[in-house]
Amino acid sequence: MQKITFKNRNWDVAGNLYLPENFDKTNKYPAIVCVHPGSSVKEQTAGLYASQLATSAFITLTFDASFQGESGGEPRFLEDPATRVEDIRCAIDFLTTLEFVDNERIGALGICAGGGYAANASISEKRIKAIATVAATNASRAFREAKPVETLKAVAQQRTAEANGAEKLINNWIPNSVQEAKRAGMEELDLMEAIDYYRTPRGQHPNSCNKLLFTSMANLIMFDAFHLAEYFLTQPLLVIVGDKVGAFGSYRDGFDLYNKAASDNKKIYTVKGAGHYDLYDQPKATNEALQQIIPFFQENL
Repeated sequence: MQKITFKNRNWDVAGNLYLPENFDKTNKYPAIVCVHPGSSVKEQTAGLYASQLATSAFITLTFDASFQGESGGEPRFLEDPATRVEDIRCAIDFLTTLEFVDNERIGALGICAGGGYAANASISEKRIKAIATVAATNASRAFREAKPVETLKAVAQQRTAEANGAEKLINNWIPNSVQEAKRAGMEELDLMEAIDYYRTPRGQHPNSCNKLLFTSMANLIMFDAFHLAEYFLTQPLLVIVGDKVGAFGSYRDGFDLYNKAASDNKKIYTVKGAGHYDLYDQPKATNEALQQIIPFFQENL
């Protein structure tokens, strides 16, 4: 694995480039951009999938979203869907500069919100020749179902306050512990598993600090990751979902993406007994997902 950077506008995006075993720089390899979930960083689940795909002779690239992790950009902790999609395009720009990457065999893999962003990028970015998603979410859908008008009003008030000298409001993505969630009456399945993954030694990383700039909410609410997929998402598509359904909605969103996509070559695969976060790092679930993902990319890249 090599640490690299590439540009998005005028800041550096920090990435990890994974090379296959017995890598030969004189060969041409297919490459896959692996897109991390919201609140995540490149070393977590995206890195797990990237490292496993590299063992099957793919060049893989993970990166921290702009404004987050080791990447540059201001303001910090901004989750801006349009910039997240542009990050993917810039990652492809970078891959095309590598002599050992076959520019006609570049794919994308996204996990959770990263799956939604990868799908959205694929709708307009035809350098992506095949796309796979794992527990993909259309993140805006969840936010639009939770009092969105009230949230937009609160964002408006906060922007006015910040324009007049107030400190930026930074919230947590999720509670910092199970105990904190229980005190708030928040004991839903996906949320509990998110805490177990992100806020315990199981999956936590120092750069994944559970911080979200509150004014990001306006962008998140208004963004539809699958907009126009029924017209323009024409590439081969593989959607991986788990059938242990929680409130984050990846099972429903996975079927929504599959049903909407215009692709003539598309497949949805259900990992039985797996929840959203099982597909992040649990060997049984991730191995079953990879048994679908690896041959999918081998056939379509």
